[in-house]
Amino acid sequence: MEITEVRIFSKEGANSKLKAYATITIDNAFVVRNIKIIEGKTGLFIAMPSRKIKEPCPKCNHKNVVHSKFCNECGDRIPVSTQAVSPAPEETHDLRQSEHKDIAHPITVQAREYIQKKILDAYQAEKNKI
Repeated sequence: MEITEVRIFSKEGANSKLKAYATITIDNAFVVRNIKIIEGKTGLFIAMPSRKIKEPCPKCNHKNVVHSKFCNECGDRIPVSTQAVSPAPEETHDLRQSEHKDIAHPITVQAREYIQKKILDAYQAEKNKI
């Protein structure tokens, strides 16, 4: 696998943790859009494109975002699952993560490191142009 193109789309707002979006082209044949470049506690990292997970309302079966309190269709209260009630501090991160599911992501650590390096190098080059 070779990343043949990286495009960076800077995000306005100096105080935001989200610094930019990236689009990569793999082998001049496959595109992945909306990869986020985020400023974390230990530096920059990438987050692969994801979508919010939805679960059906028990009354009307309308799909609502996970952990919603009320249904967006019928307005009925959605019962809280037992897992979401007062999580232990170490589980809070897992619950937040479980609200989103990656649309595309690397399978191996080596692939992730390669993609992250190419994107962050392109981001730094883009910042240096300004």
